[in-house]
Amino acid sequence: MKSLKYPFLLSLFAFVNCIPAPQKGLALYKTKNVIILVIDGPRYTETWGDSTHKNIPHLAKDMVKEGVVFTNFYNNGPTYTNSGHTTLTTGYSQEIDNKGNEFPKYPSIFQYYLKKTGKDKSKTWIITTKDKLEILSNTKDSLWKDTYRPSTDCGKSGLGSDYREDSVTFKNVLHVLKTDHPNLVLINFKEPDASGHANNWNAYLKGIKDTDAYAWEIWKLIKSDPFYKDNTTLFVTNDHGRHLDGVKDGFVNHGNCACEGCQHINLYAYGPDFKKNLIVKDTYYQKDVAATTAKLLDLQMPHSEGKSIDVLFKKAK
Repeated sequence: MKSLKYPFLLSLFAFVNCIPAPQKGLALYKTKNVIILVIDGPRYTETWGDSTHKNIPHLAKDMVKEGVVFTNFYNNGPTYTNSGHTTLTTGYSQEIDNKGNEFPKYPSIFQYYLKKTGKDKSKTWIITTKDKLEILSNTKDSLWKDTYRPSTDCGKSGLGSDYREDSVTFKNVLHVLKTDHPNLVLINFKEPDASGHANNWNAYLKGIKDTDAYAWEIWKLIKSDPFYKDNTTLFVTNDHGRHLDGVKDGFVNHGNCACEGCQHINLYAYGPDFKKNLIVKDTYYQKDVAATTAKLLDLQMPHSEGKSIDVLFKKAK
């Protein structure tokens, strides 16, 4: 056998072949599931802004040490239900009909997720007390309209059927999570917004406490269910706040208003990729929830105006 003229090439070839090939589809994050829980319309002054946290005992005492709380989180767009939810799911803030007569301008995290993964729509759910929020399952974008639509359970029986009780929504949420094991979910509870509009202060406070309890139960399910344990991110937030005392009719209403009461809302974040027991004072916005969800699930959302909330992450990737 003749010796090689360039023996170093043989060594180089052997070295290169020892380098492991990149693994295709390797997940960047532990998160495989994202749940966005929207508590409709409390003021910051009755929630995280109250130093006693008497209306949110579970979020502020039981859940806070394992998650991240944002004290300067805002809806800086139209401060009403359909617009706030649209921003959370598309990353784009827009004026939109608040009665359910208009779809969002751009596709949502649900549509992007279903297209990317090819999964059945039962793996994405929109479960809301307010029927009008079924509009979140579709878009006006001609390239996406009527395609890759998630499963929905909104109001009494869908768009135009009126609101139902939050207790029914909570029961349905638990059923869907335990049976379908969806990977991406948005939940809406109408309280305390409904009682605020009814000018019922005591019921408004009770609505905050009740939805705090619902969030606590959902959080415990995530931590105990084998499908969700250690791989699920939970955001607990609001669509809007309410007028401050002395602004218009105070806590009774909200709307296209730039007052602190309408715009200053809550955000709690929990997940396997996030830091724990952290209070963040930097300012972030609703649209950033969509961007952070997209980052976790490796989705490309070209129309999103939001930015990933990187301060959440244990390690930047």
